[in-house]
Amino acid sequence: MISLPDGYTISTDRALLKIDVIHGFLAESYWAKDIPRALVERMIRHSLNFGVYHREKQAGFARVISDYTTFAYIADVFILPEHRGNGLSKALVGTILAHPELQGLRRWMLVTLDAHGVYESLGFRLVAHPERHMEIHHPAIYERSPGGKVA
Repeated sequence: MISLPDGYTISTDRALLKIDVIHGFLAESYWAKDIPRALVERMIRHSLNFGVYHREKQAGFARVISDYTTFAYIADVFILPEHRGNGLSKALVGTILAHPELQGLRRWMLVTLDAHGVYESLGFRLVAHPERHMEIHHPAIYERSPGGKVA
């Protein structure tokens, strides 16, 4: 069982998610800057979501994209600034790793700019063979074009 500070809970109940809070944070993040709300709603529909709550108010979020058999990708992990420093990031990712539907997977992946220590403490390592990994990456995909549409 993952230990949480008093007043905090973690849930996969999609009905509890505060979409305005999640969208507001992600739209300002370095990895999803300017993401439209409709895309946040769609990604939530197609992911296993983990909300962190402090007395029913959204305090953090993460989601997992998985086939529930061999692979899982952890994405969009955040704790709101006013809730940081309580060990919630580590508790959130630990809860994800312990989720009963995500056991026995061959590979877990995630991408981070600055939280390596949190993930390393939970068993993540740099990719052993980066030469085997490939990507198509569109870092500015949510930037608005002059007509207001997503580029």
